[in-house]
Amino acid sequence: MVIRRAQNRDIDGLNKLLLQVLMVHHNGRPDLFKQNVKKYTDEELIAIIADEKKPIFVAVDEHDEVLGYAFCVFQQHLNNNIFTDIKTLYIDDLCVDEDKRGQHIGKTLYEYVLDYAKQNNCYNVALNVWSCNESAMKFYESCGLVAQKVGMEFIL
Repeated sequence: MVIRRAQNRDIDGLNKLLLQVLMVHHNGRPDLFKQNVKKYTDEELIAIIADEKKPIFVAVDEHDEVLGYAFCVFQQHLNNNIFTDIKTLYIDDLCVDEDKRGQHIGKTLYEYVLDYAKQNNCYNVALNVWSCNESAMKFYESCGLVAQKVGMEFIL
């Protein structure tokens, strides 16, 4: 397995995994998430892949098949009235193909993201996880992540 920056040739693999993530969220919260739709158009993915501020990393096998991905975004609140100027690498989405789980692909991707964040002088790595996705919450906790804030709701 190799981890590298995503390229345009990875779009089909990215779309496959993005759909898997969508369905986890749809199954957990069908009131919020549609089913069987694309998060991004191919044109949007091409733009994200080219954006240095939004790196996407893919784990690929010896046949260059996408096994997992991490969509990241650099965030920084420069000269903000209340927030400090720390630089964060935000993991917008991390997924391992449901047929490839249990092979430490997610942990390897996460550790790659941590190293990348350190190399880019980030203060922290942050992400959000939906409470209906218990397996993701357990995975992130096993990686040492702790709650930074909690989103709450009251459905009317």
